[in-house]
Amino acid sequence: MNNRDFLGYGTSPPHVRWPGGAGLAVSLVLNVEEGAELSLADGDAVNESVHEVTQPVLAAPDLCLASHFEYGTRVGYGRIASVVAEAGVPMTLNACARSLIGVPWLAQHAVAQGHEVSCHGWRWESHAGMDEVYERELIARAHAEITRVVGVAPVGWHTKSSPSINTRRLLVEHGGFLYDSDAYNDDLPYYLPVGGQPHLVLPYAFDTNDMRFFGTQS
Repeated sequence: MNNRDFLGYGTSPPHVRWPGGAGLAVSLVLNVEEGAELSLADGDAVNESVHEVTQPVLAAPDLCLASHFEYGTRVGYGRIASVVAEAGVPMTLNACARSLIGVPWLAQHAVAQGHEVSCHGWRWESHAGMDEVYERELIARAHAEITRVVGVAPVGWHTKSSPSINTRRLLVEHGGFLYDSDAYNDDLPYYLPVGGQPHLVLPYAFDTNDMRFFGTQS
């Protein structure tokens, strides 16, 4: 059954009253995925395939790729945290639970600075086609581990790539999530009826994500 919504707010978007009378609200997101990528060294069956260069390492730990993923926590986070602190702007950390287990200091620093930590899944993976029972367990595990590491329960969720047809319902059933960002179809937040209650969707965007640089040398 096709239940896609091609209308949305149409030609009559709501007049949103943002806090403080602001004329615009910007959701600033920093993805934290380091240590959540596929890695033979971490017990996964294969190494991560998403890389800046096409050089698959199939039967051994990929030390080059591992080094790439370390840059974000060793250097990138500190630089970005300094910039947003100077600007006085809060941000959301879309963090994989497996990432934060390896770098708990990063999440704790972010919360101390007034930033939100949202759940980016257990690890950096698509949920499309995932078994429902397994996905339910992963959502609960990710929520519990982020709560343990950060000291604050995450209320947001964003799947890498595509969610499954069950993801949004499972988030509502879990009860710990107020919104998800598994949509790219609007500039404004909107509510959907899920499980007999309104569920908030805060759309994400790839045109302002570093994915726009994949497949180019510019």
